Amino acid sequence: MVPRLSRRASPLGRIAAILPVLLIVAGCSSLGSLFGKDDDGIGPDIPADKLYNEGLFLLNEKSSPKDAAKKFEEVDRQHPYSEWARKSLIMAAYSYYENRQYDECIAAAKRYVQMHPGSPDVAYAQYLIGASYFDQIPDVTRDQTGTEKAIQALEDVIRKYPDSEYAPQARKKIEVGRDHLAAKEMEVGRYYMGKKNFIGAINRFKIVVTQYQTTRHVEEALMRLTECYMALGIVDEARTAAAVLGHNFPDSPWYKDAYRLVKGGGFEPSENQGSWISRAFKKVGLGGLG
Repeated sequence: MVPRLSRRASPLGRIAAILPVLLIVAGCSSLGSLFGKDDDGIGPDIPADKLYNEGLFLLNEKSSPKDAAKKFEEVDRQHPYSEWARKSLIMAAYSYYENRQYDECIAAAKRYVQMHPGSPDVAYAQYLIGASYFDQIPDVTRDQTGTEKAIQALEDVIRKYPDSEYAPQARKKIEVGRDHLAAKEMEVGRYYMGKKNFIGAINRFKIVVTQYQTTRHVEEALMRLTECYMALGIVDEARTAAAVLGHNFPDSPWYKDAYRLVKGGGFEPSENQGSWISRAFKKVGLGGLG
C-alpha cells in the first residue's frame, strides 16, 4: 500500500502504515531504543521487514524522509526479489518526493513501473513521476521542457490508468501545465509585437488558439491576432479574429478592445468561414458564427 501525498492537500494514494508497527514505535523515545544502536541502522543480514519498518517509522515521524528512503532502498539492495523489495521501492519513491528529491523520486518510480507493471500501485508510481516533474515547472520566462515532461507523464496516468484514483488529479495538473505553456507562447508573442515582428507574433498566438484553446489565454490571443492582422493590413483575418472572440467570449474585456480596434479601422467584426481561426474553433467545438 502506498501513502497519500501529504503536500498540496492531494487526495491521492493509500495509507502505507502498518498498525502493529506504529503501536510499537509510539511508545519508544528514539530509533536507537527500538532498533538498536548501529551507526546508520543498516548492516548485513538485516531482515527485510525490520528495514522496511524502520523506514516507515522515519517517514511517519516526518523527521527525515531522506533517511527513510535510504532504508527502503536498502531493502531492495539486500532482498532484491522479495515482496518487501517491491513495497520498499514505491515507498522510496514517495519518500524522495516528500523530501523534494525529485530526480531520485523519478528514477525510483520509473524503476517500479518497469519492474512491476502489473502491480496495483503502478498507477501511483506513474503519478509520482508526473508530480515530480510538475513540482519543478519553471516560470514562463524560462525553458518549458520540464512542463512538457510533466504533461507527458501525467497523460500516461490518464491513458494507461483512466479508472485509477490518480487520474482526476493528473487531469488538473495537466490543465495547469497547458496553461503554463500557453502563457509562454503569449509572452514570446508579445515580445515580437513589441519588436513589430507581427508575423512572428502571429505564429505564437496561433499556437495558443490551435493547441491551448481551452486555457485562459485564448481570449487575449484572439485580441492580439486582431491587432497584428490590422497592423499588417490583413483586415479579413482581423475581422474574423474579433468576430470569433466576440462569439465565444462576448463578455470578455479583450473583445471590447478588439471590437474598438476593428471599428476604428472602419470595419465590423465578421467571420470568414474559410479562415484558419474559424476552422480551429469549429474543430474543438467552441463555436464560430456559423
